[in-house]
Amino acid sequence: MSLALVPTSFDAIRSALADGSLTVVRLVEGYLANISARPELNVWLEVFAEEALAKAAALDQKLQAGTAGPLAGLIIGLKDNLCYQDHVVTAGSKILAGAQPEIKPFVSQFTAPAIKRLLDQDAIIIGRQNCDEFGMGSSNENSAFGPVLNGIDPTRVPGGSSGGSAVAVQDGHCTISLGSDTGGSVRQPAAYNGILGLKPTYGRISRFGLLAYASSFDTIGILANNAADIATVLGVMAGPDGMDSTASERPVDNYAAVTATKPTAKRIAVLRNGLESEAVAASTRAAVADTVQKLEALGHSTSVVELEMLDYLLPTYYVLTAAEASSNLSRYDGIRYGHRTNKEVDLEGLYKNSRAEGFGPEVKRRIMLGTFVLSANYYDAYFTKAQRVRRLIRQEAEAILANHDYLLMPVATDVAFKFGEKSTDPLSMFLADVFTVQANVVGMPALAFPTGHTSEGMPIGLQLLGRPFDEAGLLALANSL
Repeated sequence: MSLALVPTSFDAIRSALADGSLTVVRLVEGYLANISARPELNVWLEVFAEEALAKAAALDQKLQAGTAGPLAGLIIGLKDNLCYQDHVVTAGSKILAGAQPEIKPFVSQFTAPAIKRLLDQDAIIIGRQNCDEFGMGSSNENSAFGPVLNGIDPTRVPGGSSGGSAVAVQDGHCTISLGSDTGGSVRQPAAYNGILGLKPTYGRISRFGLLAYASSFDTIGILANNAADIATVLGVMAGPDGMDSTASERPVDNYAAVTATKPTAKRIAVLRNGLESEAVAASTRAAVADTVQKLEALGHSTSVVELEMLDYLLPTYYVLTAAEASSNLSRYDGIRYGHRTNKEVDLEGLYKNSRAEGFGPEVKRRIMLGTFVLSANYYDAYFTKAQRVRRLIRQEAEAILANHDYLLMPVATDVAFKFGEKSTDPLSMFLADVFTVQANVVGMPALAFPTGHTSEGMPIGLQLLGRPFDEAGLLALANSL
């Protein structure tokens, strides 16, 4: 079944709506046709078809009357860990979906403020997308609802944890997707699917309404086919909302205007491992070298740098995120909401059985690891030490960016891997995040962008890390490439 032709940018959608060659209803119908054409990809946990079509019809009337909001025609997919009032949200887990058919899934009581801002400007949400359970995974093999398949090569993973969100954009199911990035969960799927993925500065977008995994790492991210669309959406979502105390009060830049301009000459640091390490695939190293040449041809200067703390990134990340997950996920206890065991047990047994039945193996692994590092005998040896190392990692990143505008490196050591290739080896799976976790550990913005393909046709993605709140500069530079 062939896919419907839909515009791949919001600018193209707006132009077509303006000249009458497209209506919002026909646009939504095109996306719905593409969703229906490839159900085997397992991208969507729920499609809001009737709701989206009804809103599209109302928007067509508003467009004719000249009263439509600036985001009319923007069709959004939501990762299944973002709250949308009166709609189910499960974080890809049975603990919220219910482990037995008779248990109703959890329905969100409110809409995340950052998402409400998009809706208030007449964007349409078309459905919720499959993901690794509670955002824990690099392959989308950890969802309670089965894996998402890569739309380019269904024998390969789409990346995680926002795998469904990335495939939805790549395969023409929606204009943009909103995901979450705790250690690379937006950027890695973007790279594996040949699209762009932005992890903003920590605090740039309110986290209120994002189901928590690791609160000092979590960010809402944006996946799209081009930098301009990310800039448009970020400009609406960014800024404080009074609900998230960690959201920055810093004024929001005009991302769309900056992205459209040609950036002045920049100083780009290039991670040596991305150019020379044999642990990085030859095709990825070649892509880094090619991008360096492109940057220099555009008038930018480049220099190779070392990350002395590179070997400590993953241990620091996994100790701290597991600890925060252990605390955050304690709320899923079978008492207040979510899955509750139907076995006749005492109170302690109710807790144990509800959580054992509701959580998947990867979530259990990280909860146990986090509980261990927070225990009295090991708190200082692991959690406290990891916090100190986190500060050192940030200091090193700040030192590099004091002399450079951006840091260029791969998103992953190789392109999307085959299903089952790493799932039996947790350490191998964790190593897939070696280049992405830095941005979350230090709280800085990072943007993944496509930069070519392997001989097998699989996309290669690189990323740029920037100073805090320089999302506009990242978008402009990637756009120029």
